[in-house]
Amino acid sequence: MKTKDKIKVSKETDRPLILVTNDDGVTAPGIKALAIAMKALGDVYIVAPDKGQSGMGHAITINQPLRLQKVAYEEGIEAYQCSGTPVDCVKLAVDIIFHRKPDLCVSGINHGSNASINVIYSGTMSAAVEAALEGIPSIGFSLCDYRYEADFSQGISYCVQLAQLMLENPVPEGTLLNVNIPSLPKNKIKGIKICRQANAKWVEEFDKRKDPRGQEYYWLTGRFVNKDKGEDTDEWALKEGFISVTPVQYDLTAHHAISFINQNWKLS
Repeated sequence: MKTKDKIKVSKETDRPLILVTNDDGVTAPGIKALAIAMKALGDVYIVAPDKGQSGMGHAITINQPLRLQKVAYEEGIEAYQCSGTPVDCVKLAVDIIFHRKPDLCVSGINHGSNASINVIYSGTMSAAVEAALEGIPSIGFSLCDYRYEADFSQGISYCVQLAQLMLENPVPEGTLLNVNIPSLPKNKIKGIKICRQANAKWVEEFDKRKDPRGQEYYWLTGRFVNKDKGEDTDEWALKEGFISVTPVQYDLTAHHAISFINQNWKLS
């Protein structure tokens, strides 16, 4: 689409242009708290799903039309809702709404943890990954509290601090930050830890049930198992009362396996 066909942003200032998105939907309390906080750092635009899209990962919409609609929001924040996935939201923001790449993308604040293995399922994190793919400094924020009425104010000052640092000194291209905030009062949070991703996973089970018509269906359940005893992981930091900050990347190459395959496989 040509630049002249794009939706022009309404502000033309020297302040940083900040894209705020999520996977819980444009009306979620977490995105509202994050967007309001980001106003201290720049001009804020929300582009978020029109409904919850948790667990969508890096899905994109290819077989149906996407709809983008401007919605009323807090004063000083321009907001759009999208019928697609979190990744769709970032793609539309970059290609349709802005006349240039944003200076920063922040995704969240997610309702629930995205630490350890959760990062690969998370729509919140996939939106941030998509922004990083576009060369935009990006951060995904999550609060370890799934309740709709969760208190997002407890970690908001840390979100602002990390966003400010990202604007001033972005992490290397191809990487982004996965930030998880423990569900604790602000005076109980001990600070920030730079971490690695814990070796943990969900042990999944499908509960077999019957609907009112007697037809069988399955409901996904399970339990979270952390096999990692290290004291440098995101799960350890959260358990100890710290905010975990994990640098992640979208290059999924297992570099350590290349030499193993070359040495041990007989390839023709």
